[in-house]
Amino acid sequence: MPKPSARSAAAPASPIRRLYPLSVEAKKRGKKVYHLNIGQPDIPTPRAFMRGVREAKIEVLDYAPSPGIPEALEALARYYGECDLQVAKEEILITIGGSEGITFALTIACDPGDQVLIPQPFYPNYLGYARLTNVEIVPITTCREDGFHLPPRQEIETLIGPRTKAILFSHPGNPTGVVYTRAEMEMLVDIALKNDLFIISDEVYREFVYEGGHTSLLTFREVRDRAILVDSISKRLSACGARIGALISHNKDVMAAAAKCATIRLSAPTFEQLGLVAFMADPSHRAVIEEMIGEYRARRDLFCQELCGIPGITFRVPEGAFYVMMGLPVEDSEAFIRWMLTDYPGPETVMLAPGAGFYVTPGLGKDEARAAYVLKADDLRRACAVLADGLSLFSRTVTGEIVAGRG
Repeated sequence: MPKPSARSAAAPASPIRRLYPLSVEAKKRGKKVYHLNIGQPDIPTPRAFMRGVREAKIEVLDYAPSPGIPEALEALARYYGECDLQVAKEEILITIGGSEGITFALTIACDPGDQVLIPQPFYPNYLGYARLTNVEIVPITTCREDGFHLPPRQEIETLIGPRTKAILFSHPGNPTGVVYTRAEMEMLVDIALKNDLFIISDEVYREFVYEGGHTSLLTFREVRDRAILVDSISKRLSACGARIGALISHNKDVMAAAAKCATIRLSAPTFEQLGLVAFMADPSHRAVIEEMIGEYRARRDLFCQELCGIPGITFRVPEGAFYVMMGLPVEDSEAFIRWMLTDYPGPETVMLAPGAGFYVTPGLGKDEARAAYVLKADDLRRACAVLADGLSLFSRTVTGEIVAGRG
């Protein structure tokens, strides 16, 4: 009997979703599960977007153009113009979510066996995209104590070898919430220029910045020939299921290669592109995004305040996105998360994402977990109370203490 390829076998299961079956079983037992494990916003998708989907004047749902529906490309070009990024619609390709955008970017920047530098911890699906394109990830290790900001330039440059072809990073960062300073961005740009590398910036969380500002890769004219930006409407429009992303580059050869990749998969979803067109045509679209960011800022502040009251948890307040990468007072965060879903007593429990899955270096992140503060304020407070109680009970359980009266 034929066996699946080694490449597919090496593709990792997402640490964000791997324990999901345990949460399903917990719910079957009647438990309420506070899902802090996944970045799924609960804020309603904007009405203008949904109206554009519902009122689409379509008689035959045919293939959309491979680069994207022209009106959707124009809408994205206007959006980037509002962000002070001058991008022509010919420099944008609509992708099936940011996921396809990253896969296209790696396919364009690297040949099989090439290497890409990525700061770790990183969005774990990067490893999946790299494995499926036969690209090797070389990690740039960052640490919680420094707020996951980049290490010194010399440390990064020692990782560059003859097979290094690109630098990839999310900015603001998932899972860390880090927002790089302009000096850090300048360092990455200069490293890419000096070593003749592509530089790929995943800017899905561009608006989710709570202190200071966000410096987009596309503001650096000196890397117009090697910069690739990947984007998505999933978070800023609370439309994860729409699967509309974008790949942007000023490099005509990059865009020609991306166009060929796009023809292979035919087209991105039609209705959701029309939803984007309707959203951008609504005069209040910028206010809608700003209101959403204000809500997440409030959730971040509340969540971090609650975490500060839990003994043993260590973290730096994230500057952007909607995640906290935190240290837990346990040896193995995955064992604790599993226990919370299978053995924690009471009617409620909490689900986090195990930290080790955000690293490629064995042993790192084992005592860490990522939490997404995407729930309403009352739910975040209750989730933190359950988490605090769970950590206390788990520590006594693993040390062999018998706690009477629980359950």
